[in-house]
Amino acid sequence: MIHSGEVYINPLTDFGFKRIFGTPFNKELLIDFLNALLEGERQVSDVQYRNSENFGANEVERKAVFDVYCQSADGSRFIVEMQNVYQEFYKDRSIYYSTFPVTEQGKRGDWNYNLSPVYTIGILNFTFPEDKRSDSGIYKEVKLMDVNSKELFYDKLTYIYVELANFHKGLGELKTTLDKWLYALKNMQSLLSRPAELQGRVFEKLFKTAEIAKLDTEELREYEQSVNAYRDIKNGIDTAKAEGKAEGIKIGKEEGKAEGLQEAALNHAKAMKDMGMPSEVISKVTGLSPAQIDQL
Repeated sequence: MIHSGEVYINPLTDFGFKRIFGTPFNKELLIDFLNALLEGERQVSDVQYRNSENFGANEVERKAVFDVYCQSADGSRFIVEMQNVYQEFYKDRSIYYSTFPVTEQGKRGDWNYNLSPVYTIGILNFTFPEDKRSDSGIYKEVKLMDVNSKELFYDKLTYIYVELANFHKGLGELKTTLDKWLYALKNMQSLLSRPAELQGRVFEKLFKTAEIAKLDTEELREYEQSVNAYRDIKNGIDTAKAEGKAEGIKIGKEEGKAEGLQEAALNHAKAMKDMGMPSEVISKVTGLSPAQIDQL
């Protein structure tokens, strides 16, 4: 259920993400967000939304369902996904998704294989395992590279991953447009009004689009279902983390206790050996093996 004090929808829910980025009426928001992500690599002037359900070449192949799928004026394809839960094969899935915009460009007859760029973008409400030891991993841009020369091998296939879990900037620290977008996505649900730091026509439209009061009855029902699903996922993750932490503490205590007992036995054995007591007696008292006692 939506709390009475909430003013804006949660952009990290399925409903919220698609309402903000997945409708032609709000394509201005998507264009601004894409340009912030691309950081000047190329500018997207317009987009056309495409079918977000893509099927393989035959019924045996699995279909892919994207949160947002669009094509820019120059033919570039963009898949934009919101992912709240880490999955073991998430990277595999994002690579698999990118094959659909590639293969759909194939043409019958005489064709030279010239492809338009494909961008697969993951907005992640988690941290990749390799980044958990540092909070510096926020933005990853991955392309095909020659591992020997370290030079770019192919520039038309790009994977961008944004780890929201590692974004901790406050309002006073927002410098770039991307900073502002990430702050809005992560904190909008808890805000009561649009901050002064998020000014401009795009952010004005973003906050108006996200107002819960503007939802009609059907939209409100869909949003509540999406919120419940999001909370179930979050609670499941939090519970798993808590159980894992408790289990880790329990194991640590047990391991620590075992290590303490082992160390005490070695100290007693050494003292007894210094007193000239036979190894057999020391072994019987401490539980250590004759080989361990001989090494003291």
